[in-house]
Amino acid sequence: MNQPMTIRAIIFDLDGVLTDTAWYHYRAWKALADELAVPFTEQDNEQLKGVDRLNSLRWIAHKGGLVLSAAEEERLMAQKNAHYLELIQHMSPADLYPGVQPLFAAIKAKGWKIGLASASKNAAFVLDRLGIAADFDYVADANQVKNSKPDPEVFLLAAAGLGVVPAHCIGVEDAVAGIEAICAAGMRPVGIGEPALLAQASLVVPQIAALSIAQLQALA
Repeated sequence: MNQPMTIRAIIFDLDGVLTDTAWYHYRAWKALADELAVPFTEQDNEQLKGVDRLNSLRWIAHKGGLVLSAAEEERLMAQKNAHYLELIQHMSPADLYPGVQPLFAAIKAKGWKIGLASASKNAAFVLDRLGIAADFDYVADANQVKNSKPDPEVFLLAAAGLGVVPAHCIGVEDAVAGIEAICAAGMRPVGIGEPALLAQASLVVPQIAALSIAQLQALA
């Protein structure tokens, strides 16, 4: 990780990095867990950060000692997603974290590309609601990959879509699984959150507003 690099792209996670959809996910998963009579708390929801829909459902089922058929999994995932989509209908640019737009402007001024690597199948919808869809040079999400984080597939897809080799990319994540995925992809990892939790990251800041172009450049 100490090899010099030339930065050509910054690839962001969505949930918990650019906006807070975690609360909406929690409410949707909580409603489903209640229906399945499985105890589910906000602390449990932290375990699902960066995890795709199917594996999140399987985590809840395992917690409740449930064995679901493939048909039941499909039905419950569709039910959870429909509820989540209802909850996020009223998202707007006001839900974008402070600091995102100035950071994006600074990245573009450097001539670097901006990509997205999201575990969400609703990433494009959320970007549109936030008013930042046009800022991305490429969007990779769960609709396009088979393997969820910590597998590096979604980050590698984003890099390929941007036309940038992974060694010239920085990934920005708030989840342990996401940081692991960035490292596995051969990119430089930046964490948003607690340093103790994101120990593998080259740099950790408390929120996106605290991340500067100078800090990104210092990673090169």
